[in-house]
Amino acid sequence: MTAQKVVIVTGGTFGIGRGITLRLARGGHKVVAFGLEAAQVSSTAANAIASLKDELAREGLEADILEADVSHTQDVDRVVRHTLQRYNRIDALVNNAAIGPLGTILDTAEALFDQIVAVNLKGTYLASRAVVPEMARSGGGAIVNIGSGAGWGKPNMAIYAATKGAIFALSAAMAYDFFHQHIRVNTVVPGGGGIVTGMSLGRMGANAANFGKNAVGTAAGRPATGADIGNAVAFLISDEAATISGTVIDVGCFANQGGPMPPKPAAT
Repeated sequence: MTAQKVVIVTGGTFGIGRGITLRLARGGHKVVAFGLEAAQVSSTAANAIASLKDELAREGLEADILEADVSHTQDVDRVVRHTLQRYNRIDALVNNAAIGPLGTILDTAEALFDQIVAVNLKGTYLASRAVVPEMARSGGGAIVNIGSGAGWGKPNMAIYAATKGAIFALSAAMAYDFFHQHIRVNTVVPGGGGIVTGMSLGRMGANAANFGKNAVGTAAGRPATGADIGNAVAFLISDEAATISGTVIDVGCFANQGGPMPPKPAAT
């Protein structure tokens, strides 16, 4: 049986992050999850902490749920201090927080460009930079970065795609850099369509009924869920994955390769 881990989950209060938080808590891990209560650009994720705490309580589970901004150094450092003061170690980090406004380079304002990069790429850098020294001091650890098939390029997702492409490269570089400190770094790519997140709902006009209708699904015969992503994360932070670093696990249908060519948009 895998030993109990102390895990920080960024963006861990809604959508995929919520699924990861619940899955790890159900597995007996000590989870410190954080996110923002105010909806971010193009996202409906908001006011999620109370309902997540309620769900944990209903299941008899415990987790530390905090409000913090992954793009702010002081917020990330506060979460790390909280974790160390409460549990005295950090075994794993899940970099899940992201925003994904649609747009090409022509209709993405410079301020929005900076915001997407700050959350998706800088946030991963800040959280990883804060925990790696602690992991190294305790003999190792595991970092799981949540990627996207958009990292190979997708239409009308230019800057989001650029940041997710950067996550592939950053994950591989970190896996090299901290190999001898026994810090494993891997990437999980959600796929299969139909996963309800604040980002995806924002793109669908907040209408969950529009979700997953044309999703290709997975080999399981259904779209992937947040719990499926959580299962992959749980494996990668576990002792059973002690030799795995620098790899990508695709939870879906060829999402790591970018997936099939989308249909031609209807004429407007």
